[in-house]
This record gives sequence, structure tokens and C-alpha cells, in this order.
Amino acid sequence: MSPLVTVQALYQAFQARDRAAILRLFHPEIVWIQNAGFPHGGTHVGALAVLDGVFARFRQDWAAWGAEVEEWLECGETIVAIGFYQGVHATTGRAMRADFAHVYRVRDGRIVRFQQFTDTYSVRQAMPP
Repeated sequence: MSPLVTVQALYQAFQARDRAAILRLFHPEIVWIQNAGFPHGGTHVGALAVLDGVFARFRQDWAAWGAEVEEWLECGETIVAIGFYQGVHATTGRAMRADFAHVYRVRDGRIVRFQQFTDTYSVRQAMPP
């Protein structure tokens, strides 16, 4: 599977909430970097740390959440997804939309690194103070 197809499969697995598929796509020691100021931002290391420490908690905090990719950029093992998040916070009921760029590194058919670039201000506006 090409790096691009690998990353595209990840977004499909996220949408389907297919934990087993996500774990097959993540390298066990994946480095996952989310912007400071983003919910659960920081650097997370390990597939289970990302799933349980980021995504499981995220689903608790947001009543609705989605990531729509509008453009793919491919450069060897590096894939960039450009798009936007849309969501509704579970506590406040406020909706938000924030642009993003996601940078992935893929090796041997598995994602080894993710780095997020996004508008954290728009996300924070939907969250409780």
C-alpha cells in the first residue's frame, strides 16, 4: 500500500471508528503531535496512548466531530492532508470549524509520525472557558 493510500485508509478508519484498522495502520511507537491549545494537545507516543489518551477522551468531550480532507500532497513517505474540522462541543453545544494541515510520515506501510497544524482559536471558542 502506498503512503497516500495508507493515510487515506486512516481517515476511513477514523470515520468508521474502526479501532482494529487504526491499530494496523499505526506503528506501535507512533509519535503523534497535536498543537498546544488543541484539546489534549502535546506529543503522544505509542498507538494505544494516541487511541486511549487522545481519541477516546476526544469523543467524550465532543458531541459531533469530523475532519474533511480537501487536498492531498504526496512527497515520498510524507503525506500532507489539508482540510477542516467541524464539531459541536458536548458541554457548550457550540459549533466550530477550523482549518488544518496534517503531516504524516509513513514507513513500511505504517504511520510512524503525525503533526498537526490547525486554528486552535476556533476550536477553543466552542469549548468551556
